[in-house]
Amino acid sequence: MLLHEDRLFPADTAVRGIARALYASVRTLPIVSPHGHTQAGWFARNEHFPNPAMLFVQPDHYVYRMLYSQGVSMDALEIGQPEMKNPRAVWRLFAQHYHLFRGTPTRMWLDYAFQELFGLEERLSERNADRYYDRIAELLQTDAFRPRALFERFGIEVLATTDSPLDSLADHAAIRASGWSGRILPTFRPDPVVDPEFDGFAARIHALGEQTGEDTQQWRGYLAALRQARERFRALGCTATDHGHPTAQTADLDESQAAALYAEILRGSADAAQQELFRAQMLTEMARMSLEDGLVMQIHPGSVRNHNRQVYARFGRDTGADIPHPTNYVDALRPLLDRVGNEPGLTIILFTLDESAYSRELAPLAGHYPCLRLGPPWWFHDSPEGMLRFREQVTETAGFYNTVGFNDDTRAFLSIPARHDVARRMDCSFLARLVAEHRLDMDEAFDLARELTCGLVRQAYRL
Repeated sequence: MLLHEDRLFPADTAVRGIARALYASVRTLPIVSPHGHTQAGWFARNEHFPNPAMLFVQPDHYVYRMLYSQGVSMDALEIGQPEMKNPRAVWRLFAQHYHLFRGTPTRMWLDYAFQELFGLEERLSERNADRYYDRIAELLQTDAFRPRALFERFGIEVLATTDSPLDSLADHAAIRASGWSGRILPTFRPDPVVDPEFDGFAARIHALGEQTGEDTQQWRGYLAALRQARERFRALGCTATDHGHPTAQTADLDESQAAALYAEILRGSADAAQQELFRAQMLTEMARMSLEDGLVMQIHPGSVRNHNRQVYARFGRDTGADIPHPTNYVDALRPLLDRVGNEPGLTIILFTLDESAYSRELAPLAGHYPCLRLGPPWWFHDSPEGMLRFREQVTETAGFYNTVGFNDDTRAFLSIPARHDVARRMDCSFLARLVAEHRLDMDEAFDLARELTCGLVRQAYRL
């Protein structure tokens, strides 16, 4: 067996017994995945996944980031290629370096998929790479491993993708028209048309105007186009927006100031400070729109995107060269909170890559403002240790009910059940310790285990 049944549970036998009982009560509950980066097209077309390398290696920056750090070239892994020329060679390279993932959450996610989905219980290595490849490739060509069948096998209740305002959402419409019962929802990610640093920003703004019939060369027309785009998303079940800004900075300019700034942005004459001010203003504008249309707002700040310029130039955005950066929330969010922070009908979910902000800023903010909730440990911190640090540092001030459960935030479809399993085990372990220390009664722990698994995420994302 690759995985021990007591993995991640406390070493103390008494506490472990409590954790086991709590986990047993939530182990088979549905997976609610309100934020991720899987492709709606997989489920619209329901075609077989092409090969093991394209499923496990190519889309997963956790995998190829580690390999690249040890000198494995991105070219050798065929990263960014629409079709792999030699997927078996990529797989062998992955297997040869599998030891690099020892002790990482990536290793646990991969082992879970290998064991639970493909029945492979011997550790992956260079020696058994071809046997692994052949077994996975064979099963991928069966109907049981088509995307919709896996969705149902995983027990997924709802799965949200992340989509540009310029996306036609044709795949989402096709899923609905097909009559399939699986619930795949779009998420409105406006970064390409609100971040002036995006390549071709002016052309994207023009495309937004063409799509909506609004005059996006004017500030009011631009806002009207965004409102119209949001409504198009809502018509296909969207319940949330997502904003991946470099910082959490917000602003509250008056209309004339905002219009003048927008004109500078469109002319391409804005400097870095003006670009940041524009992004800051757009977070407040998005919050106002959420107050109008009810979409939950997620803010994912603090990543220095495309830090490795050579990798970015060769392979483009989202190729694993993003680095966390310290993030301010107390001062940065104040303009937005002054405007809408006391609105109980608005939900803004804050994420962070800066763990130093948990107890100092985020927990006190979420523990006061009615509109704020705390997202789970994200990206570099969606690990057993990261989840434990989060619970230890935010619970004392924000409690459990100002958090929103777990989301997997992944492009790697087959890792979804593994990631949720890790989160359930860690939450049950944390609750077990509170019970053992007589800080929580057992019936409360059972209630909280269910809330942290399904209840809070359904409520926060209005699902």
